[in-house]
Amino acid sequence: MDILKELEENIIKGRFKETEGLVKTALDQGKGADEIIQEALSRGIDEVGRRFKSDEYFLPEVMTCARAMNTALSVLKPFFTDQKKNTIGTFLIGTVEGDLHDIGKNIVSMMMEASGFKVYDIGIDVKPDVFVREIKEKSPDLVGISALLTMTMPKQRETIKAFEDAGIREDIVILVGGAPVDQSWADEIGADAYAEDAIECVEKSKAFLGVG
Repeated sequence: MDILKELEENIIKGRFKETEGLVKTALDQGKGADEIIQEALSRGIDEVGRRFKSDEYFLPEVMTCARAMNTALSVLKPFFTDQKKNTIGTFLIGTVEGDLHDIGKNIVSMMMEASGFKVYDIGIDVKPDVFVREIKEKSPDLVGISALLTMTMPKQRETIKAFEDAGIREDIVILVGGAPVDQSWADEIGADAYAEDAIECVEKSKAFLGVG
């Protein structure tokens, strides 16, 4: 079996004890970190999400798959941070208050780093006032607000409102994303853009900053 397909299956099955070895094998075979993410990890976790939505997988299975995914990302992270010495912009990202999902956010963070952005990942379950504080401290060009649950989507609106109240809304470009999010929701809450996945987030971020 092709190593990328094998790694994709590893994520789907949540065989986290084997994940590190498979990622290292893929790297030894000359696969790039971005290729591993796009062709194996992203496809694997997308399938996990599909199975969860169709009730083929439940929370325990998802958590096991997430552990495998995070193991893979931890192995790949040094390859991303070493790829670019000069940053083309700064990007701050977090998952909204009440939402503990981080896999999609982690992929976006790594792809943005790989594309030359300085990334500030402020974690999960981030309250609006914490977003505001971090933005004031770090002065990012772009801010990503992630929500993976329908019940936490309103927190994206609340967070943007907090930016307005703090007088920092006009200083940043806001991108929103997450499984239940779409362009119409982004328009409704006043975000600058909706990113369906990590690749689109990179493309739109570059477009906003006018870089290739």
